[in-house]
Amino acid sequence: MGVTIRDVAEKAGVSVSTVSKVMNHWKTISEETTKRVEAAAAELKYTPNARAVNFARGNTRNIIYLTELKKGEAYSNPHMFDIMCGVFTELARNGYTMSLMDISDEAHPKETIRDIIDQKSADGIVIHGSVINQATADLIIDRSFPHLVIGHPDFDNRLCWVDTNHELAGEHAGEYILKHNAFPTVFIGGRKNEFISHEREKGFRSFLLRHKHRVTSDHVVYTSSTWKEGYEAAMKILSYDSSDASAAGGNQIPGSIVCENNTIAVGVSRAIKELGLSVPEDVAFLTFDVYPYSTILDPKPEVVEINVYDMGVQAGAMICRKIDNPGLMIQSYITLPEME
Repeated sequence: MGVTIRDVAEKAGVSVSTVSKVMNHWKTISEETTKRVEAAAAELKYTPNARAVNFARGNTRNIIYLTELKKGEAYSNPHMFDIMCGVFTELARNGYTMSLMDISDEAHPKETIRDIIDQKSADGIVIHGSVINQATADLIIDRSFPHLVIGHPDFDNRLCWVDTNHELAGEHAGEYILKHNAFPTVFIGGRKNEFISHEREKGFRSFLLRHKHRVTSDHVVYTSSTWKEGYEAAMKILSYDSSDASAAGGNQIPGSIVCENNTIAVGVSRAIKELGLSVPEDVAFLTFDVYPYSTILDPKPEVVEINVYDMGVQAGAMICRKIDNPGLMIQSYITLPEME
């Protein structure tokens, strides 16, 4: 059996609580007692248990990352893992561990968060935006627990959150189309009510409108973000039939297609190739985010990239700041998008 704190206390002739106070650098312990305890610990080669020391100090040096980890999550939500790696790296640099907690099967995620707070199993939580709701938000705020949400919550709140500026990413796409005079342009998005798709479309259309190019409703196509729907939309757009006045893209083959995400881009790339068109000579082709598919597509699209790993690093730094300063309010767009 290893040396315990009781062994040190017995050798130094003090109580266990005194040894604990010395190990935690209490100022109320005399210099003479401190030296005696330290000498006993050194002679016995005693090493304090880090978890016990942190518990005595009232902290765990642990952050819980709360998310959903369903089967296939790495493919359906690859950005989450890049963000998670960035958070982990920054927390480790600041002396914290990170525990990953899956709540995809939790019927009442609010109870999970209440347990974390009540059991003091972490100094704070980082929450992926997909698992936050009004009930859990109210609990976190009421208990004043250090937290940071990845993604802008879609309800009014006093939560701390960070996100990427998807509207600005859409503006970058519009800037590319304007620079290359790739008109008319068609935007193929996800579902009309999807937040990220809506923000990217909004930025894209607003930028072009400011530069006297109006993207009308017949130049915007909504899908379920499947490669098949992207393919079907592109085939209809690029195989213009003059007799079909209702065809997406209006009354002529577009000079560019902008895909809101990589999955849609897979289908569009396939359609462009099947029709024997060249990129960018016949049609400019653009999407958002490098992962998961843009690097392997043929033809290859231009990409508006957001460094989500860096976003995770910054989120890690911010939760550390929040722990040190509980009154700090963080609601910020971070990590600017850029053309690859």
